[in-house]
Amino acid sequence: MSTDTTVSPLRRRMIEDMAARKLGPHTQRSHISSCKRFAAFLKRSPDTATADDIRRFQLHLAEPGISICNRNRIMTGVRFLFRVTLRRHDLAAEIYHLKEPEKLPLTMSPNEAERLLTMASSLRDQVMLSLGYGCGLRAGEIVRLKDGHIDSAQMIIRIVQSKGDKDRHVMLPPELLSSLRQWWKVRPTRFDAGVPVGERWLFPGRRQGQHLTYHQLSRLFHESKAAAGITKRVSLHSLRHSFATELLEKGTNLVSHHTIQRLVEAGLLKREQITLRAPWEVSRRDAPRRPPSRWNQTRVATARRNHSIAGQKRANELCTIRRE
Repeated sequence: MSTDTTVSPLRRRMIEDMAARKLGPHTQRSHISSCKRFAAFLKRSPDTATADDIRRFQLHLAEPGISICNRNRIMTGVRFLFRVTLRRHDLAAEIYHLKEPEKLPLTMSPNEAERLLTMASSLRDQVMLSLGYGCGLRAGEIVRLKDGHIDSAQMIIRIVQSKGDKDRHVMLPPELLSSLRQWWKVRPTRFDAGVPVGERWLFPGRRQGQHLTYHQLSRLFHESKAAAGITKRVSLHSLRHSFATELLEKGTNLVSHHTIQRLVEAGLLKREQITLRAPWEVSRRDAPRRPPSRWNQTRVATARRNHSIAGQKRANELCTIRRE
């Protein structure tokens, strides 16, 4: 794989393999960057690498200055190259991943979130930040919203083909619906010509057919955060964490109703359960139990039968002793 601007046959084949497997653009760029780094370390094409080269590269990544998450990301791209593109399963087996540390995400209190929304510089900024905090939307989901995704009759927002290529519905608070209607009245309409109703961007960008970018949304979040005097090292995604945390703090029954599972995806829910493990823990009595497997049922039945047989033998021995 060449490290210059030309596209080598190996890189082209790897790009085709990633496209055939429907990998996202960010994943493809990450894999290509990882393989370029591996090629720069080898100072030759990766298709000539040996098991010792992979071992030395992994030792190189273990040096201070490279986080475990970044190290695993790099080796994931290299493993795709050897396992899929080069079909070198013997070399792919030499790649290992390190256990990543579990870190608790920072969240904002209701007071901090209220200050953040109050210091938003415009109605558009306030509505976008409210969608992250009031509905638990990701940044990419906020900027890709269209007018047809808002269902005021059912009070839901339809998220189309988000992370994992999945659709889902999220609740729409009445206050946020009112703010959305106010924004729709003053929203720029210069790019609406020729676009059917239901397909228009809720937050249009500066060019025809484009929506507001993630970087623009992130910039206005940090501007509002600084204006509100929030010193926590929170990011735009922290609004999504704060959304689920506040639901639990309001007394939402997580165990019996599974309400939060229907509002957020499984990945966020597991992370929020870890976040709330410090203030309180779900008791074992209230926690849902997985039904025993057939093998476990057989093992329990065998243990009970053996225990019964042993007890019967012990009882017979006692009777014999008494008779003597």
